Amino acid sequence: MSHVLTAQTFGDFQDEAIVSREYLTIVFSPSSLPLRERWRTNRLSANFLADYFSTFFPGEGQPAGMNDPKSELMGIITFIANELLENAMKFSDVAATEAVMLTLQLYPNRLVFLTKNQVSEATKSQFLSFIQNLIISDPSELYIQHIEQQAMDEASTSSGLGILTIVNDYAARIGWRFEPVEGAGTSVTTKVQLEI
Repeated sequence: MSHVLTAQTFGDFQDEAIVSREYLTIVFSPSSLPLRERWRTNRLSANFLADYFSTFFPGEGQPAGMNDPKSELMGIITFIANELLENAMKFSDVAATEAVMLTLQLYPNRLVFLTKNQVSEATKSQFLSFIQNLIISDPSELYIQHIEQQAMDEASTSSGLGILTIVNDYAARIGWRFEPVEGAGTSVTTKVQLEI
C-alpha cells in the first residue's frame, strides 16, 4: 500500500511563474557538521547575500524614501536572510536527511528569500500553531504579545519575533510550504517577498 504525500501551503506562498535568472543558493549539509555548530556562520552568509545583491542597487533612484537606499537595502537583506537562516538552523531536525538551503532571488520589483529545512513532527506542530495564529491576528499586536511573553520567559527559543519583525517592519509577504519526507519528518520552505 503506498501513501500519497501531499504538500500544504500557508500564507502568501505560490510557485513563481517565471523563475529568476539571478539568484544565489547556499547549502548547509547536515552530515559534515552538526547544524547548530554552524550558528556563527549565519550572519556571515546573510552579509554575503546582501553584499552580492547590492551590485544590482546602484543607490540612485530606488527605492523612494530611503536616505541611502543601497545601505538600507543591504541592512534589510542581511536582517531577513539572517533571521530565516537562524530559524531554519534552530528548528531543523537533528536527524534531518536533507540539507538546509537559503536562496535569494532577484525579480524586477522584489526580492524573494527562500529557506528550506527538515523538521520533526513536534516542531511542525508548534510551527503550524504559530503560523495559524499569525494568519488570523494583527501582526503588530502579535509582535507586542510575543515581546511580553519573551520578557516573562527569557529562556524561550520559539518566540517568532524575527518573523513578526520581517512582516511588521518591512511589510514583507510571507508564506510556507510543508512537504512530507518519506519516513523522515517534514520539509518546510519559508518564502519571504520584499517589494523593492
